[in-house]
Amino acid sequence: MKKMRVKSFSKKQLTVLNWWAEPDNLEKQAIICDGAVRSGKTFCMSLSFILWIFNTFNDKSFAICGKTIRSARRNIIVPIIPVLKTLGFSIVEKLSENLLIIEFRGRTNRIYLFGGRDEGSASHIQGMTLGGVLFDEVALMPRSFVEQALARCSLEKSRYWFNCNPEYPAHWFYKNWIQKRESKKALYLHFTMRDNPSLSEKTIERYESLYSGAFYQRFILGKWVAVSGAVYPFMKDSSFVKVPEKPFDEYAVSIDYGTVNPASFGLWALKKNVWYRIDESYFDSRREGRQRTDEEHYKALRELIGGRKISTVVVDPSAASFIQTIRRHGEYSVTPASNDVRNGIRETTTALKEGRIKICENCADSIREFSLYRWDERGEDRPVKENDHAMDDIRYFVSTVLNRGDGFTAIAARR
Repeated sequence: MKKMRVKSFSKKQLTVLNWWAEPDNLEKQAIICDGAVRSGKTFCMSLSFILWIFNTFNDKSFAICGKTIRSARRNIIVPIIPVLKTLGFSIVEKLSENLLIIEFRGRTNRIYLFGGRDEGSASHIQGMTLGGVLFDEVALMPRSFVEQALARCSLEKSRYWFNCNPEYPAHWFYKNWIQKRESKKALYLHFTMRDNPSLSEKTIERYESLYSGAFYQRFILGKWVAVSGAVYPFMKDSSFVKVPEKPFDEYAVSIDYGTVNPASFGLWALKKNVWYRIDESYFDSRREGRQRTDEEHYKALRELIGGRKISTVVVDPSAASFIQTIRRHGEYSVTPASNDVRNGIRETTTALKEGRIKICENCADSIREFSLYRWDERGEDRPVKENDHAMDDIRYFVSTVLNRGDGFTAIAARR
């Protein structure tokens, strides 16, 4: 197979496309691409992975792994299929089996999609025999899943493909693969946004404005650094706005449930494509000297809603009893929230900086927690479990309602 020459690729992207065919890399067993967001590493690695497969194998199985199957399909499969078809590949996608059957010039190979969401995901890939595996955003996957997938690559000439944005410096992938890349026989390439020729200077500047502190160093500079200090350091007194005038296009509620710990309810209203937190209810049992029952929490929810038509109530997924209480009353649709803390904080940071959500100045407990919510500096990326209840319900709203295009599911209320 001839090497691909595309003028629109950067020098570093071309290295990724052709690394497996270069004589200097014959002993390399893996490639690792890390660095900034939107740096073009995922697309060129995906294309290179397919070209390598058909240059090396016939009638074999391979895996593409994302944090979820949905993200693997969105980040890799959807962008790459049109390109492959223009190059003459024939592709049959079997959605129910998470399988692609690809044919090119008399050769046929199979690519399975897997999600590495949690420790239990490793069982899904057991028992397979693979010629290679591509991990998209490997730093978001548990080590057990990655190692199980690597153990499946038992064919001769198997190779591993990794890409990711940086995380904290004690992360297992950084310590065991990037720092040990020589002993792992891995080719390592570090990307910045300027390695992606499709990005304009204006686009790069916009992305640079979305991050600050450690997340700027990670997602813009591509460095593996620890987070410290305030989680949302950019939220100052001037960040909070007056409640807009009616009418609103839609209403929703987000809830961090607590009995011993505080319970935080946020009322959100949509106006001109911006969601405003227009009111809230915050109950601290320690401060009040008593605990609420689920029925008392439900009464507080109804008072906050005040007769408005609510599209959904998003609730902390661990609050099973309260979710059932809402369903039993049959007044509101209820949705268990997405509860990925690190990704949720990133999404919330972006939403606040882009102005897609705004916190109104009457939401006193949210404002107080924004000033107190801090990172735990003892290792992994996690906030201190204090002053985090309004912060959690805001994160639930962003992950589950604002970004509803990736997995939002409303559950109809009974009538």
